[in-house]
Amino acid sequence: MKHNLKITAVIIGMFLITQFIGLYVVNHYFPVRVVIQNGEKIIENVSAPGLPYGMQTPEIKENQYNSLFPFIVFAFIIAIVIMFILSKLRIEFIMRLWFFVVVAIALGISFNVVLTKIQYASIIALIIALPLAYFKIYKRNFLVHNLTELLIYPGIAAVFVPLLNLTTIIALLILISVYDMWAVWHSGFMQKMAKYQIDNLKIFGGFFIPYASKKVKEKIKKMKLTMSKSKLQKQKIRINVAILGGGDVIFPIIAAGVMLKTYGFNPVTLFGTSLLIPLSALFVTFGAASGLIFLLLNSEKKKFYPAMPFITVGIFLGMALAYLFL
Repeated sequence: MKHNLKITAVIIGMFLITQFIGLYVVNHYFPVRVVIQNGEKIIENVSAPGLPYGMQTPEIKENQYNSLFPFIVFAFIIAIVIMFILSKLRIEFIMRLWFFVVVAIALGISFNVVLTKIQYASIIALIIALPLAYFKIYKRNFLVHNLTELLIYPGIAAVFVPLLNLTTIIALLILISVYDMWAVWHSGFMQKMAKYQIDNLKIFGGFFIPYASKKVKEKIKKMKLTMSKSKLQKQKIRINVAILGGGDVIFPIIAAGVMLKTYGFNPVTLFGTSLLIPLSALFVTFGAASGLIFLLLNSEKKKFYPAMPFITVGIFLGMALAYLFL
């Protein structure tokens, strides 16, 4: 196991919390609600707000998704190429600004869900998002970084879910998984980009959890007894870091969101109360989590692994189980 059990549990917990928030945010912006009752699909129009900041997606017909898919793939490729070029040119200012804008808008989309019924909700949401984005990108606050990560990916997913259907999300997951394997195991591009972000930009797109081993903690305790605070601060102490890339978090949200859009909610009775539960989407969410758990429990220290292939297998298993049992 690459990380100790406690850190592994924290990563999985943060992953699941983000997935649940993502489903809530994505569903909030759906203009229709699908309910599966007695094997029949019932589509209900609901009063849902459009995406703020001019990002509302036009209505897409089923036969238009396949023609739209190449443009989505091309957009991802362009984003990766731009990131690569900027890192080679060492233009940190532009890259930080890019991250800042994306983070602020994504947070604004997520906060807008809570503030929908308030007048000028989207503006208030952005006012809340801007200082958080500033502290995340320019001040490198560990707590702000990880807390905002829980809300950034749901906001981004809400933009992309309307552009995809079941066929195109499956194709996208396969492409991303193949790219992830190439970028980690063959070219080392992912490791280089992560190192560049952490060392040069002082930011990282994903969960970032530094922790000390038992030996290091004992060493620090002894040093505190024998050294002054100023001398202790000058000491070089080896700290382990557990990271999970943003792509490994957002694509499962998008996949679950597409399942929610396609198969909707199932009526379930619990303790005498009738509830609508997005069972198909939850199959995908827990499938993705099981893929991540398998990777974390079987990975080795000082080795790098592409997470998306494992998560994608879990997502596909979740889709298959949802198809078989629902």
